[in-house]
Amino acid sequence: MQKLFLVAFWVLTLTAPGLAQDLKPITHEEMWMMKRVGSPSLSPDGKWVVFSVLDPSYNEKEQVNDLWIAASDRTSPPRRLTTNKAGESSYSWSPDGHSIAFVAKRDGEEESQIYLLNMKMGGEAQKFTSSLAGASNPRWSPDGRMILFNSSVYPGCYADSLQKKAMEEKKNLKYKARVYDGFPIRNWDKWLDEKQSHLFVQHLDSTKAKNLFAVSKIADDAGFSLNGAQWAGNDKIVLTATVDDNTSAYQYTTSKIHTLDVRTGEINSMDIGFTDVSNAQLSPDGKYLFCLVSNNSYSTYQLSHLMRFDWPSLKNPVNFSKSLDRPINMYTFDGNLLWASVEDKGRDLVYQWQITDPKPKRIDRTEAGCLSQLSVKSGVVVASYETAAMPPEIVALRIDGTVDYISTFNKERLSKLDLYPVETFWTKTSRGKSIRSMLVRPASFDVNKKYPLIVLMHGGPSISYKEAFSYRWNYHLLAGSEYVLVLTDYTGSTGYGEQFSKDIQYDPFKGPATEIQEAAADAIKRFSFIDGSRQAAGGASYGGHLANWMQATTSHYKCLISHAGAVNFISQWGTSDVIFGREVMNGGAPWVQTPTWKEQNPYFMAPNFKTPMLLTVGELDYRVPINNTIENWHIHQRLKIPSKLVVFPEENHWILKAENSKFHYKEVRDWLAKYLQ
Repeated sequence: MQKLFLVAFWVLTLTAPGLAQDLKPITHEEMWMMKRVGSPSLSPDGKWVVFSVLDPSYNEKEQVNDLWIAASDRTSPPRRLTTNKAGESSYSWSPDGHSIAFVAKRDGEEESQIYLLNMKMGGEAQKFTSSLAGASNPRWSPDGRMILFNSSVYPGCYADSLQKKAMEEKKNLKYKARVYDGFPIRNWDKWLDEKQSHLFVQHLDSTKAKNLFAVSKIADDAGFSLNGAQWAGNDKIVLTATVDDNTSAYQYTTSKIHTLDVRTGEINSMDIGFTDVSNAQLSPDGKYLFCLVSNNSYSTYQLSHLMRFDWPSLKNPVNFSKSLDRPINMYTFDGNLLWASVEDKGRDLVYQWQITDPKPKRIDRTEAGCLSQLSVKSGVVVASYETAAMPPEIVALRIDGTVDYISTFNKERLSKLDLYPVETFWTKTSRGKSIRSMLVRPASFDVNKKYPLIVLMHGGPSISYKEAFSYRWNYHLLAGSEYVLVLTDYTGSTGYGEQFSKDIQYDPFKGPATEIQEAAADAIKRFSFIDGSRQAAGGASYGGHLANWMQATTSHYKCLISHAGAVNFISQWGTSDVIFGREVMNGGAPWVQTPTWKEQNPYFMAPNFKTPMLLTVGELDYRVPINNTIENWHIHQRLKIPSKLVVFPEENHWILKAENSKFHYKEVRDWLAKYLQ
């Protein structure tokens, strides 16, 4: 049987000493062409698991994303379930296990719709919805007679006729203009329009959907923004929604739980004593409501706790994750058991609770990698599992905590690659903190050689470097056969307790940068194969900010790389799609000019800039808008510092297109080679 104890066994075996010479470093093509295996969805009896598989291509039009099915006990290998070139997503089983609902945009359709695939009778999937604005996120009612879904609607258009009229009027406008009277106006890479997400329900024997907001008109309330919704029995919906989204320019927004009567459309808002509520779900026995909650405070980070309330009274709150002090990635139920994927020190682990007992129990016994996207039915547990050297595959979690592979789509490709497992080490910093770092060895590693060091810095800052496969900054692709990587979880990272994440407030760059450099120095002392005289540093987003801070405060790096990085945090505040959190980080609005605003802004330290810098940015990035990269470029050009600017007109905060990604990696590796080789 295929069992997992550390990382994918074929990777461990083939990277053993004496065999590495037969392997090759990973290339961009090898990385990009890895099949992308989606999250698993178990049938109600736990016997079958459905998941999506994307066959990637450098030509987006040639990519294929189909649904696959396999036996959860591995008696029947994965087989393709759909063959339409248009991809399928948001798939879920009906309660009786006879049908699968999914979202797809088939030939000739302007918007994505929900389709139903009959697993009992077979045949082609049948179109279920015909929503003018498209349909997404299908959720079956417990009795399997209705499907709840989301669709975007223009203000006041609670009838199809009104929605159609609004769409036609918008299409026929002779002018092109965006008009706003409130905040926000953009999100990541899109300008926001008037449309809002509404909830609809449609009976299986009907061709017409019902807008569940039509009676209450709740979506017309200023500041309303739907977050999530789940069934609470066959006639009620429990939903979470932001109630003051229009105040996000000057405060953290508030979200609340609402109940919605499917028959009458009546909505009631419920106060549970927390200002941020998400992912509300009813326990299978209907006795409890679980949700993730936190209370907004003047802090850069609030850990969401998994809480249980009596239902429907919402009394007797019990904190199920207090003892963990870790982020809950997701959770799900199976009978009287609650299962969750929990982030911890760069990994995602599996925990279990009795729904009547808040004491957590770790279930998995893996020693590396991340387990996420759990699906649990009838005592069967499946998950998505990945390591830094293996993209996600579908696995079954055994009673002893090990896992069996249900899918091995990338096994053959991985078997030819020299991918060393990442190593973890801890550094005691000058501030007295224990900081975790990962070290990545290059392909064809020779302990007797001396390798340049790349110090990679993660974004966020409220994330962490995980033992997971990355396409944005693939550890092994960056390392190649030439470099050692050190990746440090500085103060502000998640997975080390709420206070550790909060401690970055008022010290966004100086403290983290010091920790990063101390961890790199520690690595140089620990590992004799690192050449400390040849170091480079780089990162994206917050990691790009840190690269710019390094530019302003140290000259011991041979070169720097900043992708989507801010150099002037005042102008970032003035142009980004989100702003209030930046005030909280710095202790006030930019015009207040707190010590943090004044002392930790690289822009005002430009005379210190000396190190060659590669700047890359997506033109559609509204989180760290391009103006900041251009400001940085102007400084480097004005000071005659060796520098290079790469702008991707079609990209946002991430470089997502295949050829653009390939070119970006080439530019990065060429820059490193120029100054480190």
